[in-house]
Amino acid sequence: MENSLPPIPAKRYFTIGEVGDLCGVKPHVLRYWEQEFTQLRPMKRRGNRRYYQHHEVLMIRRIRDLLYDQGFTISGARQKMQEILQVDRDKMGNGGVCLDGIEVIELNESELNDFEDTQLNLAPTDSLDPMLLVRRELFEIRELLSPAR
Repeated sequence: MENSLPPIPAKRYFTIGEVGDLCGVKPHVLRYWEQEFTQLRPMKRRGNRRYYQHHEVLMIRRIRDLLYDQGFTISGARQKMQEILQVDRDKMGNGGVCLDGIEVIELNESELNDFEDTQLNLAPTDSLDPMLLVRRELFEIRELLSPAR
């Protein structure tokens, strides 16, 4: 079901109506979930208006998946969310990276070499997609960190 949800735009804050549209739930449900899931704490401004950040939208989508798609009860979903967040904390505490909500692209060795040949050997002044610049930097970091081939 999450595949039918719209992509999350690159914004810093979202209103409760925007989050409702992005997550496929009504605003009154979001307010109820705030009471049930202590991890969900949107910022409140004037007039008690709620502003959600990107990580909270991802959390709401995860809660929605647990409740609507996987059939958890509220208390079961609450417990599962605590477990998930503990695993994420453990990963980050051990130097790991939490990749939730991040698209991971896996390439085999030949695809990686093709990508490096075509994209990474361009001059820095060439006009590149910002993601290609990030990928170039990541490949350079990977080369620095990996043992000699």
